[in-house]
Amino acid sequence: MRVICHQFIRYLGLPLVLSAAFAVVQAAGTGQVFVSSEKDNAVTVLDASKAEIASVIPLCLRPRHMQRAPDRPFLLVACSQDNRVLVWDIANKKVIDKLDVGEAPEMFDISPDGRMLYASNEEDATLTAFDLQTHKKVFDVKVGGEPEGVRVSADGKTVYVTSEVASVVHVVDVATRKVVKNIPVGKRPRRLLLTGQGELWVTNELSASVSIIRISDHSVQANLQFSLPGMRAQDITPVGMVLSPDGKTVYVGLGRANHVVAVEVGSRQVKAAALVGKRAWGLALSRNGKTLYVANGLSDDVSIIDTPSMKAVKSVKTGRVPHTVVVDD
Repeated sequence: MRVICHQFIRYLGLPLVLSAAFAVVQAAGTGQVFVSSEKDNAVTVLDASKAEIASVIPLCLRPRHMQRAPDRPFLLVACSQDNRVLVWDIANKKVIDKLDVGEAPEMFDISPDGRMLYASNEEDATLTAFDLQTHKKVFDVKVGGEPEGVRVSADGKTVYVTSEVASVVHVVDVATRKVVKNIPVGKRPRRLLLTGQGELWVTNELSASVSIIRISDHSVQANLQFSLPGMRAQDITPVGMVLSPDGKTVYVGLGRANHVVAVEVGSRQVKAAALVGKRAWGLALSRNGKTLYVANGLSDDVSIIDTPSMKAVKSVKTGRVPHTVVVDD
């Protein structure tokens, strides 16, 4: 079978490649870890094998969420104060495109077929849909105040968006381009995660909890309340999440509680906790699931955790107010 090394959609001039084909082209990564720094307007590049800084790339104003293109050669970066998403060539370390996705993009997600990018626009309270093939904005949808988390369903037909102000998850139907349901959750919902078990998990920063939504009928099935010995409830502020490769564990950053917890998906029980830096925020896992990277927004570093032991093995300074971590392995 002949395998084509794909490039990012706009630079192809070929028909869209379906997500199944993208799965075939899972080339080995660069062995680098990327960390966006909101205050330094840069991306810090770590050498994963040494757990050391390899370089610091001045990039844009207030870089926040980042995500690899489906076939890995490019990193997409939401630059909130530049009002765009940048396409950054990892190998050549240069910006190759700027996507006008609306004002103050914070988070985004890419559809399973790699064609559409959906971004939350914090200042405008909208969700913007951007076509990566035609290189144009397709539509936007008005949502609640301070939208943040964005997640596209596995079939690409639905986009979920959190509203921090309204304390709801908006369900956006891609076909009709409308919000079809608002799901009440906890106070100040932030990030979203699909477990692959028909569930959508939502971190509620000011409720110290995660809401679990059943995808089939968009009903809230459970509310996981976090607590730590000697810790006040108001200091437990969950935000970032990441799913283990086997789908059995969700790691949750507890924000100002300075801990990350490992939650068993099946039982919905916390099975371990790890002490990290100040305000544990963005999380990312190595491909084998054995190393967890945690961006700590108030200690300006990344904690590196050995997941089998749930112990932090190293801390690396990564610039002021690190936001998102992406592992390219």
